[in-house]
Amino acid sequence: MSNTAERLPRGGRVFRPGGGVVLSEKQLLVMNWWRRRGRKGCDGIICDGAVRSGKTFSMSVSFVVWASCTFAEHDFAFCGKTITSVRRNLVVPLVREAARWGFRVTEYPSKNYIEIEMGGHRNRFYLFGGRDESSASLIQGITLAGVLLDEAALMPRSFVEQAAARCSVKGSKLWFNCNPEYKEHWFKREWIDKAKEKRLFYVHFDLRDNPSMDEETFARYERLYTGAFYERFVLGKWVSTQGLIYTMFDPKRNVCDKLPERFERYAVSCDYGTVNPASFGLWGLSGGVWYRMREYYFDSRREGAQRTDEEHYAGLERLCGDIRPERVICDPSAASFIECIRRHGKYTVVPAKNDVVSGIRRVADALTSGKIMIHASCRDCIREFGLYRWSDSGGADSPVKENDHAMDDLRYFVSSLLKEKQECFFVAATARQLPG
Repeated sequence: MSNTAERLPRGGRVFRPGGGVVLSEKQLLVMNWWRRRGRKGCDGIICDGAVRSGKTFSMSVSFVVWASCTFAEHDFAFCGKTITSVRRNLVVPLVREAARWGFRVTEYPSKNYIEIEMGGHRNRFYLFGGRDESSASLIQGITLAGVLLDEAALMPRSFVEQAAARCSVKGSKLWFNCNPEYKEHWFKREWIDKAKEKRLFYVHFDLRDNPSMDEETFARYERLYTGAFYERFVLGKWVSTQGLIYTMFDPKRNVCDKLPERFERYAVSCDYGTVNPASFGLWGLSGGVWYRMREYYFDSRREGAQRTDEEHYAGLERLCGDIRPERVICDPSAASFIECIRRHGKYTVVPAKNDVVSGIRRVADALTSGKIMIHASCRDCIREFGLYRWSDSGGADSPVKENDHAMDDLRYFVSSLLKEKQECFFVAATARQLPG
């Protein structure tokens, strides 16, 4: 998306609790969520969003104030990607701001913990780094009254879930803070998307929620980033930024909610899979634009069962309904499924052209020129646009072989049908006159 597609005014009232502290509405919400009626029953809080949006500071202070108001002589944990990052992002700002907020911090660097005293209560806060899968063992065995996981999306799932499991004291709560990663990241799927189910209070920040950022710096961030980078770093959305193949894909431009009433031609594209997902798209041509009208997408791992050729053929028939496509463009390696379609005699099936890099270029051209549109109901195709990326293993350009099944059937369609029109040409000859 472009920078101008989603702009909000510098927002929110700011609050000055005292001592020159300025808080935005979101920060104040984070500071007080645990004592507000209706949220006391929550088992924790998740804050995610843009870089430099002010969430880390408000989370760390709120965590300490909650711990000091609720417990005495208990153990807590500050967790980050590394202990160095925990000290930099959490401990140093707390030490600097301690007097302003009315608590005292005593550091024990060699033992990797700090003690914080506030309101007559003293508690111990251990520092842990969740660098890799082996880090989960570091936090095993400890009993905690609460944990704050900073940069949660950068830590291994095993470490995050082991840290959460350590909070077994009655009244303990979980505190998660992170910048967004790609939208299918395990932390988004398992924690943010299930926040209500897990009884977690969720707060999303964008760059406008940091009251300490001046207008000049804010404008610089808006100038620096475009597309997926703008969505992630400024708006705080979970979108892919590294290695994306179709960086030009924009749901506001390439996805439609309503289909034309009439179509001139129909076709189906198929990427066949048994263990891997099978993805079929039904396409209709109207006014010079091909619309992906609906799709069939079956992921055996997600569904917990595999389908036979005949079962996938039944899915193809359900996809088409009363429509008789002029051809079914199929994965050329799916010999058994191609034969299955031919045996039924209902649809004309042709093997797809499978030049990957050239096909990707044609799809990119079709997206940019508006020659293809994706209906909003084709959720798996839209999802894969945000995940389909180049391999970084070196050598020739090639996509990562995952999250690519709808992308493959899309490429088969564009390479086979749109290429026909692109390669049409004519030659006109006139009599050549020799000089007299």
